[in-house]
Amino acid sequence: MTTIIDVRHLKKKFQKSYALADVTFSIEKGEIFGFLGPSGSGKTTTIKVLTAQLLKDSGEARVFNMPVSAMQKSKNREKFGILTDNSGLYSRLSIEENLALYCKLYDVPITAIKEALEFVNLYGERKKKVNMLSKGMTQRVLLARAILHKPELLFLDEPTSALDPVNTAHIYNGLRALNELGTTIFLTTHDMQEAETLCHRVAFLNKGSIQAIGTPKQLKEQYSEQTITVELLDGSSHIIKNAAQNASVLHDWMANNQISRIFSNEPTLGDIFMKITGSDLQ
Repeated sequence: MTTIIDVRHLKKKFQKSYALADVTFSIEKGEIFGFLGPSGSGKTTTIKVLTAQLLKDSGEARVFNMPVSAMQKSKNREKFGILTDNSGLYSRLSIEENLALYCKLYDVPITAIKEALEFVNLYGERKKKVNMLSKGMTQRVLLARAILHKPELLFLDEPTSALDPVNTAHIYNGLRALNELGTTIFLTTHDMQEAETLCHRVAFLNKGSIQAIGTPKQLKEQYSEQTITVELLDGSSHIIKNAAQNASVLHDWMANNQISRIFSNEPTLGDIFMKITGSDLQ
């Protein structure tokens, strides 16, 4: 496997507080990697360090096997796209005119605009001025700009935070397709369902440090309490440990045809985060 992002003991301090206390992780080529945590946990700071918008205080951060400090002068910078909360759109120009400027910047054909806007379900609105757009539409234009040049690495900071369910599903399908074509995606979010839907691996970030990392399946198995819920035909519900000592109880219910349904109590990523950190995700 090829490592696209490699971070070792990264620290970043603002005034007297650490936004990143001691962060270590790596991302392999072709992954959708979720960086999960509540607002203020250090997610956006991590993206800004990795994209050379902020200087780190200490530690090591490499993208495409190059120190991020050297990224500004490198052609590797052209290999990634970024969606953050910094708009950078020209409000008096139309969506199409904005993207045409970035076509020149990225040296891609003007025909790339149509594909990018179809990706975010906005091609029909391409003549609209940016200052007339809703927050959700602006977010989709920014995403179109980020994928205009088909980057090898895509940084997405809360990409669907302002979108309705229909456009969110549309974006998810597009991101999966982009990933299948080879784009590695670094996704920050506090939406645990989004992470479960999209990510191959996730890291839980809280108060500037990573609390756990792994695939959603691995984390669910690791933090599962191994219980099952049994609902009986009389309307009662029973949570029991999935263990040998409870086999006779299940046998009796089944022998007497009392079971309505039975299912395992697998934790969600939100459950795991709260268990690890003792805090909510909002």
